[in-house]
Amino acid sequence: MKAMATGGGTGTRATRIIGLLALAATGLTALYGLLLSPDDATQGERVRLIYVHVPAASLAYLSFFVSAIASVLYLAPKTRRVGWDRLAGVSAELGVLYTAIVLVTGMLWGKISWGTYWTWDARLTSTALLFILYLGYLAVRRMPASFESRARRSAVVSIIAVLDLPVVHWAVNWWRTQHPQTTILRLHPEISGLMAFSLFLGFVAGVLSFVWLLLHRYRVAVLDDAIEAHGLDQAIAERRREAEIAAVPAR
Repeated sequence: MKAMATGGGTGTRATRIIGLLALAATGLTALYGLLLSPDDATQGERVRLIYVHVPAASLAYLSFFVSAIASVLYLAPKTRRVGWDRLAGVSAELGVLYTAIVLVTGMLWGKISWGTYWTWDARLTSTALLFILYLGYLAVRRMPASFESRARRSAVVSIIAVLDLPVVHWAVNWWRTQHPQTTILRLHPEISGLMAFSLFLGFVAGVLSFVWLLLHRYRVAVLDDAIEAHGLDQAIAERRREAEIAAVPAR
């Protein structure tokens, strides 16, 4: 958290390294997912969507879980810090992005497999509800109010919204659905070899990208708060100081 808050020096260099690793892992995922991994015996070429769909679903889970934990820590008097509220907000933003990717890739898969982009399947419906809940959360964060009131309201909404995650995860077990019975925590036994490796690369690339985006978005949030609290000139000056510190070579 300290490195995220300061945004300079070692933290900036570490972020660059994470970004390069994320780029490399993404390139390898594309190579294996699109070219080197075999077609599925049943699904054929459309199986390649899982290399994006499944990691994106996992990252949505992670993002919303981080947001909920940060919200709980903000509400607790002993751990109440502005950084927790900020982390909850930026992580939820990434979760909305990943959920949108899940919905789009899921709709593409549905069109190929079911002949329709959308059906009111329990997994699809609960995922769409999750997306709407967190759009509402982001809207609450932008409502005019004092910082403390807005942060408390947002934290409560985040904790309520995350309750939909178990419903999304277990929907295929609780109800009869068209969605495959496998989940992101239990891979299909037929996924092995290069297919399993490609999916593993997708997870690695996704986690690295998540960390990189989270760090950068957090720093932007710090700058936004500085603008709101101290004005644009001071915020720009602080950002220039961060850049100067980052430019100094490590000894």
